[in-house]
Amino acid sequence: MKHGARGVSEESVLGKAYDARLMRWLWGWVRPHRHLVGLSIVLFVAVSGVQLVQPYLVMVAIDRYMLRGNVAGLNLIALLFLAAILGEFLFRSLEIYVMERTGQAVILDLRRALFAHLQRLPARFFDRNPVGRLVTRVTTDVESLNEVFASGVVTVAGDLVKLLGIIGVMLWLDTRLALVTFTVVPVMLALSLFFRVRMRDAYRRMRLCLARINATLHEALAGMHLVQLFNRQDRQYAEFEELNRAHLAADTGSVIYDSLFSAVIEWVGTLSVALIIWYGGREIISGAITFGVLVAFIEYTQRFFQPIRELSTKYTVMQAAMASSERLVALMAEQPEAGARTDLPASITGVTSSARGELTFENVHFHYQEDEPVLNGVSFTVEAGRKVALVGFTGAGKTTISKLLVRLYEPTAGRILLDGVDIRTLEPRNLRRRMGVVLQDSFLFRGTIAANITLDDPAITRRRMEEAACAVQADRFIRDLSGGYDHQVQSRGSNLSTGQKQLLAFARALAFDPEILILDEATSSVDPVTERRIQSALAKLTRGRTSLIIAHRLSTIVSADRILVLHQGLVHEDGTHAQLLARDDLYARLYRLQAGRESRK
Repeated sequence: MKHGARGVSEESVLGKAYDARLMRWLWGWVRPHRHLVGLSIVLFVAVSGVQLVQPYLVMVAIDRYMLRGNVAGLNLIALLFLAAILGEFLFRSLEIYVMERTGQAVILDLRRALFAHLQRLPARFFDRNPVGRLVTRVTTDVESLNEVFASGVVTVAGDLVKLLGIIGVMLWLDTRLALVTFTVVPVMLALSLFFRVRMRDAYRRMRLCLARINATLHEALAGMHLVQLFNRQDRQYAEFEELNRAHLAADTGSVIYDSLFSAVIEWVGTLSVALIIWYGGREIISGAITFGVLVAFIEYTQRFFQPIRELSTKYTVMQAAMASSERLVALMAEQPEAGARTDLPASITGVTSSARGELTFENVHFHYQEDEPVLNGVSFTVEAGRKVALVGFTGAGKTTISKLLVRLYEPTAGRILLDGVDIRTLEPRNLRRRMGVVLQDSFLFRGTIAANITLDDPAITRRRMEEAACAVQADRFIRDLSGGYDHQVQSRGSNLSTGQKQLLAFARALAFDPEILILDEATSSVDPVTERRIQSALAKLTRGRTSLIIAHRLSTIVSADRILVLHQGLVHEDGTHAQLLARDDLYARLYRLQAGRESRK
């Protein structure tokens, strides 16, 4: 199973190490915590200050006290040096804590906003974006932004300040010796550019390989039952091994360049110290500088190359952070689910019926793909409190009608009315509160049986929940579970049978007491015994409610008030079970075909 480039190509894009547009976007999330950023800057200045003063104190100790035999003065300098070391430790610890605290605060806000935004996005968005990619956005991409604070832009700015401070002190102490030190800077910059390009490519390959590993792992684990049933373990292992080795090769390349770069920087720093000793020694002999100045210069030179080395190594970190920001900006730019429309003609929003739960489809057209229409002008009315079934071949548009009704999608033409009101004028949350949906594959969350029935809605009391479970006969198996209604359900209800999950879905729908009930193949995956129990529950569930039942098993909807037969995106037939059989058209052929199959069983 090869993965297309599209699914992982985003992960390979690194972009620029600094993008002003993205930094402005990021600052919008940092602004509420700007006091922490300001504090980290103050602490970094304090750290830089105590670091810069240490070599100067060494110079003073040598020139003023050690060479002159002044022990009392030397003790004072030693105490000052100890205070500088303790100050550096204290300020540095606080600085790291504040920067990490800032990063985690921003991540907390950003993750919260991303998850809330994802919940408002329309169904079309989730059709074209795999779950694994969205999980990566909310976890890995957000976490990479923490590097901007832990070892990114704030630290980079601090390194630049420290570098300028070292340059200023060195020029103040001795200009000529400082210029000798700076002669290796062009060599340093050339080497940094050389390794930066190669480290960037190696990091890009490593990130791309990691994205492919994640995609393969997610697919293999999600489809493990199928892998085992078809004995595909060896093939899956071989594919994973290939990707794993590619990741190892990319990571090894990154480690090699990083190791070489660190070694070269150390070599250049040592060369610079050698130049200072050579030139500074001659200056001492000629009396131009003191021995303490030479020692201080050696210290400052070693500190001079540290921020340069860190600035170079942080380049790929900033690249990754900017790439993650780009993807998060694109995600946040996705348009949320449409709310109530206010630009519709007044005639559309006028109530034309006093009934509760009447549904009307008026010349509704819809397509998922531009050139592949699903509905081609569907029109029908479901009177309030009536039970209407939708049948037809796979792809006829049955499930699409239910999705349009709850506004997971919007019609491309035509309109849908609820009690004479265009549903586009209703907020989706308010519209969906009036509807209950039971799908073929009932989704259960991790938690208790009770939580899965009530979905933690405080309006549903314990008594109401238990009455709903009893009405659909779900209480029979719930009482046998350890803990009863407090029994813990595993992810997606994996510790319950299909029939048990369906009964819980019916109990959930009844507990919310909807005006309109939509059943989409709700009994197609259960055994006959469970189906009889569900059919009994359906009789209670649909009583007094407008019900739209989508079914492939025609034997389950013979008692419907009306049956709509969809074909090629249109309502091909409309009538009761007896009327459609008498008409001897598509429905009659489908019914006889299924009856023949069931009799052969």
